[in-house]
Amino acid sequence: MRKDFIMSAKRGGTSRVLRKLEVSVEEGKYYEAHQMYRTLYFRYMAQNKHAEAIELLYSGASLLLEHEQFGSGADLSILLVEVFQTSKAPVIDENIDRICELFQLIPQQVPERQTFLSNSLSWVHSMKPPGTYISRLHQQLGTILWQEKNFFGARYHLLRSNDGESCGAMLIDNHTQKGLASEVDLFVAQTVLQFLCFNNKSTASVTFFAYTAKHPAIMSGPPFVLPLLNFLWLLLMAVDKGQVTVFTVLCEVYHPSIKRDPTYNMYLDKIGQVFFGVTPPPPQNGPQGMLGSLMRSFLGGDDSDAPDSPLRYNIICCCFLL
Repeated sequence: MRKDFIMSAKRGGTSRVLRKLEVSVEEGKYYEAHQMYRTLYFRYMAQNKHAEAIELLYSGASLLLEHEQFGSGADLSILLVEVFQTSKAPVIDENIDRICELFQLIPQQVPERQTFLSNSLSWVHSMKPPGTYISRLHQQLGTILWQEKNFFGARYHLLRSNDGESCGAMLIDNHTQKGLASEVDLFVAQTVLQFLCFNNKSTASVTFFAYTAKHPAIMSGPPFVLPLLNFLWLLLMAVDKGQVTVFTVLCEVYHPSIKRDPTYNMYLDKIGQVFFGVTPPPPQNGPQGMLGSLMRSFLGGDDSDAPDSPLRYNIICCCFLL
């Protein structure tokens, strides 16, 4: 009973302090309130009152940011992450939500925003939580950046999530606003290949079909009019089989499409290792690396054939039946 009474009194004391600080902010005494938040933060940390410090800083940061005191609010946000790190706070939904809510309140042009984000990610990875929490954090961050039309940042974070539907929709938005009509297949190809490099087959597949089903410039499929989209579709099926023969044939048949972006060979080298058990050979001269060696040893020939000719399409179909 006495312990419960003491804890209740402490919570009541914290609430009273927070209310006084809220009044200061409401009255426009921003500088004084910011300094008081910092003073109480140092006091709580000296007393190892981590829970109180977290409540104080989250409340203060939110309030100051809502009043457009972005420098002060970002400062308290960074201190909040320091408390998470010092106290080894668990990576749970509540703390992820706190991070993302503050991140959204800090405008893009505030320099401290990137520091806050970098420190937050460092804390999360240092705690080694289950992958679902890391995925959820990246999904929320990616969605925020997508809403801000920061497609580069959105893509980075959504690639590290398991939200293929959002990733596909973001890529459509990105292409229709920033891309050329001729790049409709390129926008999804790199992302699908990178998901596979991360050994995230299911999200790669969801992203691909969300993009191709809803993009206004892709009328039908599968099969598709564009060879690179057919390659990705068949590659996703080949990954399920894990047969190196199929993988090799696909890469040879669609080489004219693959070579449109020199990074694709690097991704396909990694995919060969992850899903097909291909051992990378020693470094060789030339841009194609392991994939080029594998293609030459298995098939030979040149790249002059049409990527979707009936003969080669039949070869691929036969490989899937093996």
